Amino acid sequence: MGSTVRAAGCVLWRRPPASAGGGVEFCLVHRPRYDDWGFPKGKLKRGESPRDAALREVLEETGHHCVPGAVLPMARYVVNGRPKEVTYWSAEATAGAFVPNDEVDGVLWLRPAAARTRLTQPRDRDLLDAALRVLPRA
Repeated sequence: MGSTVRAAGCVLWRRPPASAGGGVEFCLVHRPRYDDWGFPKGKLKRGESPRDAALREVLEETGHHCVPGAVLPMARYVVNGRPKEVTYWSAEATAGAFVPNDEVDGVLWLRPAAARTRLTQPRDRDLLDAALRVLPRA
C-alpha cells in the first residue's frame, strides 16, 4: 500500500427555523463523480492543518461558513489501494448559500433519520451517530 492520504471534513448541522419544530438538520453533499451522498470532506493541502482543511472543504463544497465543535472519530479506509484517514469535526453552519460546482452538484439539509437513510457509506452513519452524541443541547 502507498502512503496514507490525509483528509478532513465536517458533519455540518444547523438548527432549522422554530416553525419547523426544532431539532437539527444535517448537510449532505452529492458528488456526481461517485454518485454518492456524504459529508463535506477533502484532502489536506501541503502545510495545511486538518482543521483548516475541514473548514475550507465545507466552504468549497457547501458554500457555508461554520463553527467547528467537537472532534469526531477518525474515519479510516482504503481508496484505490491507499489507506485514507479523515479527521472530522461536528460543525454548526453559519452564513452561506450553496452554488453547484464541478465536485458537488447538490446538497440536502435533512433531519437525522432522513440523513441516515440517504448516506451512501455505513461509516458516515457512524459519524452521524457520533455527531448526535456531542451536539449542544439547545
